[in-house]
Amino acid sequence: MSRQPDILWLNTNPAFLRFDRLLIRYLAKQVRIGQWEYQQSPDEASSLDIALVLLHDYLKGQKEPIHLIGHGTGGLLGLLYGRKYPERVKSLTLLGVGVHPAVDWQAHYYILRQQLPCSRHQILAQMVQNLFGYQNYSITKELIKILEQDLLTSPSPHSLYQRVSMPLGGVEMPLMVCGSQDDVIVDPNAIEAWKACLKESDRIWFSTQGHHLFHYFNPQPVGRQIVRFWREQAAEKAFNSSPSLVKSQS
Repeated sequence: MSRQPDILWLNTNPAFLRFDRLLIRYLAKQVRIGQWEYQQSPDEASSLDIALVLLHDYLKGQKEPIHLIGHGTGGLLGLLYGRKYPERVKSLTLLGVGVHPAVDWQAHYYILRQQLPCSRHQILAQMVQNLFGYQNYSITKELIKILEQDLLTSPSPHSLYQRVSMPLGGVEMPLMVCGSQDDVIVDPNAIEAWKACLKESDRIWFSTQGHHLFHYFNPQPVGRQIVRFWREQAAEKAFNSSPSLVKSQS
């Protein structure tokens, strides 16, 4: 019988899963990690509520609390779940999720659609540069197709008609927030602003480069920091649960 994973990677953007694999592969060499994926069908309303229910249906069958990790909208889902069911989450690691957690690439895309007199294709080409940095024409063309697919299958709450915000604040369990110094989607200020919500056990870490998909471009440095965070939590838990070696004197 297979053991429950210690870590669960949350993915709500099936088109972006290819950008998660290098980091997941690195983490799998260090820890027991599983993947949970949600794909919105074209007939469904764009809502994270369905994903939240399905994630809970999966996790309520697990015997022990679990570490959750996710990038972008996957991280937002983990944040919402951790706030609603804190007893089921050991720690939460957010990649590319700012203090305003609903802000994702689609929010930026729809703002540009409204503000700029450009074609959809031109704006998506700009989003490619924002997400991945400069790419040549052929790669940009392929990445535009991926972004178009994500617009159809991601439960991002944004649209041409509205931008959605989520409540600010942290979570009860240990929290790690990772970002990139050159990310223009979730910029360093949006990551630094988490400090107002952090506990002593929480961490912020920046990649020096890699744009919004920094975990794709730098899987090993990102992975090392995340594994260190998890091991720190395990060591602290072991220390706090061990019997005191020094007894206080009355």
